[in-house]
Amino acid sequence: MICPKCKFEQADRNLECIRCGIIFAKIRPSAESTITSEADPLPPIATNEAQHFDRFAWAKDLLLFVEPQVNPLFLAGRVIVYLILLIWGWKFIVTPMETNYVGESFMHNINLPFHEAGHIIFSPLGRFLTILGGTLGQLLMPFICLCAFLIKNRDPFGASVGLWWVGQNFMDIAPYINDARALELVLLGGVTGKDVEDYHDWENILGTLGWLQYDHAIAQASYRLGILLMVAAFIWGGYMLSLQFKHRDSFS
Repeated sequence: MICPKCKFEQADRNLECIRCGIIFAKIRPSAESTITSEADPLPPIATNEAQHFDRFAWAKDLLLFVEPQVNPLFLAGRVIVYLILLIWGWKFIVTPMETNYVGESFMHNINLPFHEAGHIIFSPLGRFLTILGGTLGQLLMPFICLCAFLIKNRDPFGASVGLWWVGQNFMDIAPYINDARALELVLLGGVTGKDVEDYHDWENILGTLGWLQYDHAIAQASYRLGILLMVAAFIWGGYMLSLQFKHRDSFS
């Protein structure tokens, strides 16, 4: 063994150091405590697991937050909104994209101003983004509403409504994408892409990218993504209503 004081190497059976005379039994506990203290820090795996748990807990609290007491009148109003969106959304889901039901619905008139505003907002970034900005504008607006409900208002049910709107917008742009080669869709101003050169957003976008031949495939992908997001909104919103029902205030 090596003496912890003078570092002199000697036989393990010695009770005291033959060089400095220190008794090993008196200093061994302090030496062991020193070794233990050096090994105190938690191993990286435990730290990572704790961080992972914290992130999971944060996400759960963000996505599934419920007030301790939910006003029954507010809950009833949310149920009515949910049923309206469920029935209306189901109509969007079961109607084929080719019918352009989404483009002729009331929601299209709500989305259109954000589409046109997007062209203006993205105009400083060049011609391509000016054209694409219309679609980006109508997708960003419901996404911003989703984030505002979720983060600022701490209202996951309101956020699920925002997610429904995001999904509906992906469905709304699908017929426009699908028309990139046919140019038969009647656009703002009562004209088609055939009537006015460089007027059709998605003819320009896909033409610039060299993807015009994929217009139908991209349109179908956008429509199906919209359906998935809408179904996710139904599940999320329905689950939040069930949690809020358990926390409803009885006014007793």
